[in-house]
Amino acid sequence: MSQVAEWEALRRLVPPPDEGGAAIDWDRMSTSWGRGFPADYRQFIGAYGPGSIQAYLVIQRPEHKGAEPASPFGGMLLETVNAEDAWARDKKSPELDGADPVLITWGVTGSSDLLCWDASGDDPDAWPILVRNRDDDLWRRYDCGMVEFLVRVLRGEFDECPLGDLALWGRPSALFLGDDEQRRLWSQGIDPWEGKR
Repeated sequence: MSQVAEWEALRRLVPPPDEGGAAIDWDRMSTSWGRGFPADYRQFIGAYGPGSIQAYLVIQRPEHKGAEPASPFGGMLLETVNAEDAWARDKKSPELDGADPVLITWGVTGSSDLLCWDASGDDPDAWPILVRNRDDDLWRRYDCGMVEFLVRVLRGEFDECPLGDLALWGRPSALFLGDDEQRRLWSQGIDPWEGKR
């Protein structure tokens, strides 16, 4: 599937919010991390922003390396450190034997899975996805980009669900809420996912 087709598929499965995404200084991000970021992630953040899909999969806010984390409870910087610690101690699937990736975490799940890029290659658009499934503390590699990964999870197109919960697996549609919208609703006493006070 082409990147355009993947993007259109994602927009059908997970409609972007009306308020749009986040404006990020990608040159500054690239300088701070010493590498560029995949085009599909940049496009996702521009259209959706950081936030959550179905109150389960959190797409991390881009954070500059060397800055203070935006939150003491998560975020790209803190979750990348968590991923590096997990990589050092957890099992790897056979295709990862001997791998020494440069990890950048772009997503985490409600079941404590970590979704990262192996950012060791020169071309960010060719970085594979590495997923640490918390259920079995095992790392697996998926040779696709972030948007294709999300589409394939939502369509149930992998041999098995790569995540520790079936909340998004084979789901024909899903709700995305940006971080700002979730905070706004919580501040009004409304559960953003239930719509109830």
